[in-house]
Amino acid sequence: MRPPARPRSQTTPSRAFAGLAALLCALATAHSAPVLAATLVITVQTSDGHTLPGAVITAHPLDAPALKPQPVKAVMDQINRAFTPDLLVIPVGSTVTFPNTDSVSHQIYSFSPAKRFQLPLYRGTPYPPVHFDQAGVVTLGCNIHDEMVGYLVVTDAPYYGRTDTKGTWSSEVARGRYRIAIWHPRMREEAADLERELTIGEADHAELTLRLTKSLTPAPLAVRPHSWDY
Repeated sequence: MRPPARPRSQTTPSRAFAGLAALLCALATAHSAPVLAATLVITVQTSDGHTLPGAVITAHPLDAPALKPQPVKAVMDQINRAFTPDLLVIPVGSTVTFPNTDSVSHQIYSFSPAKRFQLPLYRGTPYPPVHFDQAGVVTLGCNIHDEMVGYLVVTDAPYYGRTDTKGTWSSEVARGRYRIAIWHPRMREEAADLERELTIGEADHAELTLRLTKSLTPAPLAVRPHSWDY
């Protein structure tokens, strides 16, 4: 008499479903998350070959849908009759608070197409943060003190920043093609005229030097220098 056959091991439907879900999740993550596998280095020079600190750099991917940078909550204060910091680079959708910790009142405004707003005469922090939902350069001024000037560069690029004291900016990015753009408060060129394409292939390092074609506008006279003057 034969012994009873052992029942075959069976995977319950719930376990099978859980395993399939985990596999699909892993595949989706692998396809949606870019591999940051290369170092991108951008150097900006003036028309006479000097390095240019404080220039804004943005890098837009061209081979794949760009990852939207996460909005931030930034602060631009007013100290000693100056915006502090006097230039911010923020992603689209970010908010900026404009406290006035100065000893005098200020009334700041922007007439820039990317964001028009005005905060009437105040001290302290009486107003809520301002929301910036459109890419572009926002120029800030004060109705009371004409020498005050500040800038917000609102960008939809996933990689952005400013050149250091040596005129260089770097970031870890995914391999592929990029559109590189620069902006500086004193440059005479249109930003679109200085855009360049750069391909990062198998190498783990890519460099690009951008040189302005025109001389910078003169630095305005100010009690304290701006971060973009040198």
